[in-house]
Amino acid sequence: MEHIILMVSTGLYSGMLPVTPGIWGTTFGFLLWYGCRNLTRPVYLGITAGICLVGGLAAGAAEKLLAQADAGPIVIDEVAGIFITLALAPNRRFIWLTGFLAFIALDSLKPFPASWLDTHVHGGPGIMLDDVASGIYALLVVHLTHYICFRKR
Repeated sequence: MEHIILMVSTGLYSGMLPVTPGIWGTTFGFLLWYGCRNLTRPVYLGITAGICLVGGLAAGAAEKLLAQADAGPIVIDEVAGIFITLALAPNRRFIWLTGFLAFIALDSLKPFPASWLDTHVHGGPGIMLDDVASGIYALLVVHLTHYICFRKR
């Protein structure tokens, strides 16, 4: 069971790669998203919710296994964040890249309430919720960018 917990929480071990595990986790999440992007809306949203719920459980258990709060290799939160960021994203590569970069930036900057969630909520939910908040902000960036750049004039 420990191997499954670590496999899930580290994004198939992408979080174990050297230097910037969060970016590796976001990249893994993006590749997973790419394979899921054409699913029906209910299925996609169900998968996203599942990643958030199972990810929260796995992240909390992985903290104990790794003996460190919000350990760097735990990147399932980045996977959830990029799935939220790119939810309902238009079929444009520029928009996908915008979402990827916006999520990385906002996950790093942690604007309120992500910063509050990061410091005040602990365990699996705490690991997940700041990235969920950053994903929601990045989702807004994605759709605002699409509106500004590609609206019909």
